[in-house]
Parts: sequence; C-alpha cells; structure tokens
Amino acid sequence: MANHNLGRLTEDVKREISAALPEIKDKHVSGEIVSISAVEITSDLSYCKIYVSVLGDERKTNDAVKALEKAAGFLVRKINARIKMRKMPRLIFLPDNSQEYYEKISRILDSLPEPAGDGETEQKGE
Repeated sequence: MANHNLGRLTEDVKREISAALPEIKDKHVSGEIVSISAVEITSDLSYCKIYVSVLGDERKTNDAVKALEKAAGFLVRKINARIKMRKMPRLIFLPDNSQEYYEKISRILDSLPEPAGDGETEQKGE
C-alpha cells in the first residue's frame, strides 16, 4: 500500500472513530470531553494505535482508554460500515498525556528565576 494511501486511511479511521464517540454509552466516554489526538496504522494493516486524550487529569484519560477497549467491537463495526479495507487492524487504545506533560514543563519553566544581567539591551559590534 502506498504511503499516501496509508495516510488517507489513517485520517479516515480517525474521523470515523471520532464520529462514533458520542454513541458510546460508557460514562467515562459520554460524560467527558474525549478526543482522538492521533492514529497510527502499521503498513501491513495489522495494528491501529489510537491515542486518546480527555480534558482533565490522567486518571480520566486512563478510564476512557479502558472504556474504549471494551467498545472496540462496536468501533470496528462502525469503521467497517464506512471504510472498505482488505484487512481490519486490531485497535489499540493508548492514553495521550501530552497536554499534562506540556503543562508540567510550562510550570517548571515558569518557576525558573529570571536571568541576571541586561543581555537583551546590549548591542553587538560596539
């Protein structure tokens, strides 16, 4: 399968899973703001990694991942109804905690002391 076709398939799967999220009845999915941040499909179509992000803390994200693992059969049916693939990959849900990581790094950077000196106002070459 050509690389551009795999990229298009990846975006199609991401769109279909995102569209099916409101239909999942589990409170960890329906009661939260859940988003699919990224999808990666292997070139042989064996596996599909789906990165899940939930607004809130890491625990909510992990709960949503577990709920989506239980709903994998439902999601496979939804994907198969709209996208024709020669082989349906196994869905693997992973938490995407990049927002928490970003916030942690931001807090660390904010807590650093301001640099001493007046380095920005000095002009070079004088």
